[in-house]
Amino acid sequence: MFDELSTKLSETLQKLAGRGVLTEDDVKEGLREVRRILLDADVSFELTRTFLEHVQEKAIGVLQIKGVRPGQQLVKIVYDELVAMLGEKQAPLQHQSVPPTIILMVGLQGSGKTTTTGKLARRLKAENKAPFLIAADVYRPAAAEQLATLAQQVEVGIHTEPGETDVVALVKRGLVAATSARARTVIVDTAGRLQIDDAMMGELKRLKDAIRPHEILFVADGMTGQDAVRSAQGFHEALGVTGVILTKMDGDARGGAALSIYGITKAPIKYVGVGEKLDQLEPFYPDRMAGRILQQGDVLSLVEKAQESVSAADAEKLARKAMSKKGLDLEDFLVSMRQMQKMGPLKNVLGMLPGVNAAALKNANIDDKKLKHVEAIVLSMTPKERKDPDLIDGKRRVRIARGSGRTVQEVNTLLKQFEQMKKMMKMAGKPGGMKMPFGRGFSG
Repeated sequence: MFDELSTKLSETLQKLAGRGVLTEDDVKEGLREVRRILLDADVSFELTRTFLEHVQEKAIGVLQIKGVRPGQQLVKIVYDELVAMLGEKQAPLQHQSVPPTIILMVGLQGSGKTTTTGKLARRLKAENKAPFLIAADVYRPAAAEQLATLAQQVEVGIHTEPGETDVVALVKRGLVAATSARARTVIVDTAGRLQIDDAMMGELKRLKDAIRPHEILFVADGMTGQDAVRSAQGFHEALGVTGVILTKMDGDARGGAALSIYGITKAPIKYVGVGEKLDQLEPFYPDRMAGRILQQGDVLSLVEKAQESVSAADAEKLARKAMSKKGLDLEDFLVSMRQMQKMGPLKNVLGMLPGVNAAALKNANIDDKKLKHVEAIVLSMTPKERKDPDLIDGKRRVRIARGSGRTVQEVNTLLKQFEQMKKMMKMAGKPGGMKMPFGRGFSG
């Protein structure tokens, strides 16, 4: 997400930040380059102009302050303005004190609305919000069946009425079913069109008036750039959108939609879809996203991912064993590696670390399949070998390689890296070091 934008913007700002002295002409020249980068990323012209006016006004003021490094201050100013452009602060869903909270999902056809409905249900279930789905897309073939499949995967209730064409009546009966099921949250998946038309908007307005939803979430395809912004604006003017979910942000989207959509509609981005799997929907934090764009990292999100994947008790147990005289064995390593895989693709995880260059990461040969190769190698060992890797001599290495379908060289590399990890973990546990709940990524 934002790889190209992040790389170009960071490079430009680093040049300015590295200078001990900045003149007003330096700032204006640098901001001209920033302007080009933002427009290339498909940020709207009006927002780009407003953004640069704010940055230039604050930056020139900083130049007058002696004893302050202007280059570093300029980076801070750009960061603050990016946060403001993205929505200033995180906007969570507004859950009602008296359930159910009704969420209306709207958007154009092909934006990933139905899949996103399933993802949102999974997240809300994990938050103990007892979600219930209503399939209100009566036009797209198999839309209800798709949502029913997602509901089954997430293990939540769903209301469908095959053949029904009266959407308002269908949803009203669905709300009765949700109340009977003691749902705390009801998510209504509505029909989309290839483009905004009067018939669709008329139906959505009638549905809104009939059920009075507490949240109206517009689902936008992040790959469509300014088309997504224009669509969001149209839906917002007609319905009063309360939030936006951006999908497909794991692809090669230029980022302009995410940077423009709040500024144009003032409807906050509440979630972003970062992959096709049901667990790949993340809350949107403007400050954290600005940090990622400027390659300052997103350690808070990384910690949250780790907490979702590893319980505090398991992490503490693993840390204690790592600091013991014996240290970790390969059985522990297998457990920690599986926990790390739950955090998502390695590139996404590494991209949250401060200072990681987005372009270099994109071109890096990071293959998540290699983790499966490592897993196969460890599983081809006997329990005794996992407990005591020193037992693994040349003959055993050949046997393990054959059993896992990998090469002896890969087995050797794994064992060597495992020993390095043990030493690193012990060093991390010493005074001044940092305890780690799991090891680094290993290459097979």
